[in-house]
Amino acid sequence: MRIDESSGIRTLHLAPEGASIASPDDAADLIGDAWAHDAAVVAVPVERLADDFFDLSTGIAGEITQKFVNYRVRFVIVGDIARQLSASDALRDYVWESNHGQHVWFVEDQAALEMRLAMASATTRR
Repeated sequence: MRIDESSGIRTLHLAPEGASIASPDDAADLIGDAWAHDAAVVAVPVERLADDFFDLSTGIAGEITQKFVNYRVRFVIVGDIARQLSASDALRDYVWESNHGQHVWFVEDQAALEMRLAMASATTRR
């Protein structure tokens, strides 16, 4: 885990290696970590998400992301999810909707995350 700041927004970054994020309890633990480090964003590498996260019929993605929304901590999934998107129209729609909101984003890499944070920071300064 590392903490950094981009565009004035503190972000907790998880390492690609580590326990899978697979339940709302795991999300609550991450939110606690974010609060402990005054981070407004939790960036999770796609490798850390359980396969069930990308199967929307399990409800796991909804439960995990809702936890972040409820506690007003941005949740960002970082990495290539092309394989998962090609297998599910519902997931493609979910990612599209999420990326048009303020709380849950899917980005391809660190550079894309930094760009989103810069845009979010500029929007809140208006």
